[in-house]
Amino acid sequence: MAETLDEVDFALAAYRDDGAWVVQELAHDLPADVSTLSEALRRFDGDGGAIGLIAIDDDFFLVLRVETGRTRLLLSDITAAGEWDLADTAVEFLRLPQPDDDDQQAPAGDLDLLADLGLDAVAFEAMLDDPDLYPDELLSDVARLLGFGTLFDDVVGLAPA
Repeated sequence: MAETLDEVDFALAAYRDDGAWVVQELAHDLPADVSTLSEALRRFDGDGGAIGLIAIDDDFFLVLRVETGRTRLLLSDITAAGEWDLADTAVEFLRLPQPDDDDQQAPAGDLDLLADLGLDAVAFEAMLDDPDLYPDELLSDVARLLGFGTLFDDVVGLAPA
């Protein structure tokens, strides 16, 4: 079940510094577990904390929001916990039961973690319901809504939409 470096599509930190967004790659070995990612994001002392955007093997993604003493988390697909260690640690962090083999794909965690930045739970859930979007595309849309889409696309290597 352990992820390899090749399976990490990207691991990024996004934060505001004096009101301007900064997007920076995290080391590819950091997405071992939620605790390691959370600690790594704490070093980015931006306005309002840091946001982690991690995509694994075009299969699922995590969004973490680390603010003073608090980590909030959204896992795009709870069923990924049966296949991926990182998703498994996300389910443990959220204190949710492990998914069954017959469970349907569904997000787990805090859909409202970006609401103060302009992406509320209803809009985020609607984006997650689009089966045609890959994690990088969906997170690019999220980044665009939050105001750092071009920076995200440049770091990830996506062509502008």
